Amino acid sequence: MSAISVKELSLYFGYGAAATQVLDDVNFTVAPGEAFGLVGESGSGKSTILRCIANLYGHWSGSIELDGRPVGRRPSREQGRRVQMVFQDPYGSLHPRHTVNTALSEPLRIHGIADVQDRVERMLVDVGLNPDFGPRYPHQLSGGQRQRVAIARALITEPGILLLDEPTSALDVSVQAEILNLLADLREQRDLTYILVSHDLGVVAHLCSRLAVMQAGRIVETMTTTSLMSGTATEPYTRTLIQASKGYDRALVDELARGAAA
Repeated sequence: MSAISVKELSLYFGYGAAATQVLDDVNFTVAPGEAFGLVGESGSGKSTILRCIANLYGHWSGSIELDGRPVGRRPSREQGRRVQMVFQDPYGSLHPRHTVNTALSEPLRIHGIADVQDRVERMLVDVGLNPDFGPRYPHQLSGGQRQRVAIARALITEPGILLLDEPTSALDVSVQAEILNLLADLREQRDLTYILVSHDLGVVAHLCSRLAVMQAGRIVETMTTTSLMSGTATEPYTRTLIQASKGYDRALVDELARGAAA
């Protein structure tokens, strides 16, 4: 059984003649305990897929299953506990007037989970902080510390699936590796299933075993990270992305633009 199964997922924004299709017949599966990447240029639909899985959008068509159970069109408490999301901007995703203790204890209270303070303190330790951070506010933390708190909040209800939307792109390069290593360790320790969205192929290669390449709302290629690193991609768009990730090239940028317009 797949931890995540997405079949014929499509989504439009707008109505009638003004409607724009942002996802077009997306299909993929993620095995239990696997880290799966979604890569592609901005606007290709990567983050939109995560929002469909997390019930932030409900007007999609197709099917989404988590552990063999279909995802409904409306948020449910059960799914909210099973599936959590880590957003790109840790400062924007944390309430500026809530302390770390409040941010971590609120999900526990919503789901009626006991031993709140003990769980909060253990979770802080698990993400590389300590209980002394509990009374602090987001503006009193560094970017890396804020993202650790955001990860702790996502994991505090013990979900099985974590959706990672560019979790390191807002961080300094020196901090990115620390957060990626933390995520890798947590996945192994907790037997988590990840979907990681990123523009950075190096980040995906570090954390994921497989990835799907997206262009204009469609998956154009699914491959292993071993194939990615060895340069054996079959689709021209994927090869262009790989080459573009090695450095700025005007010709490659023009080629990407032509592909998106096609």
